[in-house]
Amino acid sequence: MFYEQIDARPPFYLRLLLPLPTGADSRAAEVGSEVRCSYEGGYLLKRLTRIEPPRHYGFEVVEQNLALGGGLRLSGGCYALHELASSSTELTVTTRYSGARRPRWLWQAVEAAVCHVFHRFLLGAIRARVDVPDPSPSPAGERSSRGSANTVR
Repeated sequence: MFYEQIDARPPFYLRLLLPLPTGADSRAAEVGSEVRCSYEGGYLLKRLTRIEPPRHYGFEVVEQNLALGGGLRLSGGCYALHELASSSTELTVTTRYSGARRPRWLWQAVEAAVCHVFHRFLLGAIRARVDVPDPSPSPAGERSSRGSANTVR
């Protein structure tokens, strides 16, 4: 499930920070499939690069016609699932991007915070779709200058 395929309206703070998604033209099912993800004011074209059911779903952004936060360029991401000993599954979402705003030390922190909020919304929508209760109020997270990953168990 891509962000653009979530039926719920994004929360107010995401609508302020990110373009509003309006949909996606298909559900990609095999490596090489492309999905045009539409937004108010532009689109992203995503291509599936790696699928290993039920463990990994990776994609790259092959075309970006969408203004994001002062020149952010999305390059891809993935969903990784890991079976846990407790008979549950851990889902990790990773977003890869590059930013051009300076000073980088300041903007990296802002970008990481926005990406974390974005991932929490995405993971919450996925959880609601599969109807799994949220067992912990605060997830483990990992961020870098190139992307952000958030984990929900």
